[in-house]
Order: sequence, then C-alpha cells, then structure tokens
Amino acid sequence: MAKGGSDAGREASARVMLYETIARLREESGKSLAELQELTTYDRAYLHKLETGARLGSPQVVAALDAVYGTKRQLSQLWVLAREDAFGDRYQRFMRLEREATVQYKYVCSVVPGLLQTEAYAEEILAKGRPRDDGELAEQVTARMSRQDILEGDDAPHFRALLDEAVFRRAATDPKVWRDQLEALLEAGQRSGVTIQVVPFSAGLHDLLGGSLTVLWLANGKSVAYLEGSKSGELIEEPEKVEALRLSYDLLRDKTLSPESSADFIRQLIEEIPRCEPSDPT
Repeated sequence: MAKGGSDAGREASARVMLYETIARLREESGKSLAELQELTTYDRAYLHKLETGARLGSPQVVAALDAVYGTKRQLSQLWVLAREDAFGDRYQRFMRLEREATVQYKYVCSVVPGLLQTEAYAEEILAKGRPRDDGELAEQVTARMSRQDILEGDDAPHFRALLDEAVFRRAATDPKVWRDQLEALLEAGQRSGVTIQVVPFSAGLHDLLGGSLTVLWLANGKSVAYLEGSKSGELIEEPEKVEALRLSYDLLRDKTLSPESSADFIRQLIEEIPRCEPSDPT
C-alpha cells in the first residue's frame, strides 16, 4: 500500500495501522461487538467495519473507542493520519505545509473553499462526487470539516480568500443551506486574521480563471503554491513559478471589492433568498 518514500509509506499505512489496532484492542479486551455497542452507543455492524477497514469512522467514534480501551488519544491520533490516506501524495504534503503556514492566500473560482464551508454545504458538494453510500459520504464530510481547525487558535495563519462572483451565483439547492453558508462567510470575515473579498464579474478576464489557487507562506520564509481543478491538483515549489502565481494573485486582488463592500454584497444576497413562511395550523 506504500506509495514510495518513507513519509509516503508511513502515511499510506496509517489506515491499516488504525483498523488493525482497533481490532487488536477489542480482541485483547475480550469484549464482543455487542458489548462494545453498549459502551460506545455505536451500531456493532458499523464498529465491525472499523475493524476491517471498510470504514474510516469519525473523530467521535474513535474518541469513544479511546475511552473504552483507555488508550488516551492513540486512536484519535492514528485517525488524523489515516484521514490523509484519502488524498494523493502531493496533496498530503500540501496539507502538512498548510499546517505550518503563517499566511494562506486563496482564490477560488466556483465554490466556497473547504476551510469556510458549512457541513450541509460540504455534504451537497461531496455528494455530487457519487460516493458509494451514505457512510462514505459522512466520512468525507467529517474529514473536510476536521481541517477547519487550521483557522482556529493563537497560531492560526493570516487567511485571505478571494471568491469569484461565480461562487455566489451557484447557490446550494436548499435555500436554508445557502443562507447558512453565506452567513457563515460573514461570520468568518469578522474573525481576526481572516479576510474575505469578492472578485466581481466586472473585474473581467484574468489568468487565474478556471481553477483555484492557494499560496502558503511558511515560517522559514519559503512560499509554495497549490493549483487545483475539480479533479486534480498540483503542488508547486519552484521559487520562480510560485513568484509568478503570487503576482497573478496580487494583480487580481487589486480588482476585488474591499472587505467591507464584499460583506455588503453577501448581505444583499442573503436578503434576496426567499424565506419559507411557517404553515398556518388552521
């Protein structure tokens, strides 16, 4: 299962280590799946899938197993590594660098970026990828939402997101989900260290159209970039290429609405969303 390189091999084996450890702990404890169901409140069929690797599980169920087996956070820490197995090697490296970054600049052309998505919005987008079943979809949503802690805490990076107007013209199917997502963007923009700006259609053509860009500044002064399409991504570390992308980002930022005007733009969209009136009980 290793994908080459010591780091990649370690990452790629994390999921195997997780489900083998979960199975071993239950065997050593002598507990049946039925007993484990009572102790954790999770269905025993689901727990069996965790032991065979058919399901990755969620942070909540893994924390419950840590509590039952007295393993402190061993399983939870393995889960974090195993979660990354779902991504390609270069994206795994990007996620590691993302956690080290002191500044993150992002441009997205079509959807709200994952770090700013609500759970319901993320679920609708991920469902379009045709997961095998509801269990797989739930795991994908959990993995995406768990990455959002990057923007929390004293060591959170300065985060700036340039959101193309197209992001706001492609609403979620459910008006409530869309309203909640827009309100979440407004709330995020009020956090210290987070800046959200709208790239209006009036900005015209630019050379970042058609994809998404993330630029990371690391503590050592180095910067890297990640270009992403709907089905692929490329980590770029060559200094001259990163510098060219940084320039493209800066030139585009000059054409965006100010943070204050962007917030007004979002508020106007929220006001335009129809509200469902409660039914008359009579």
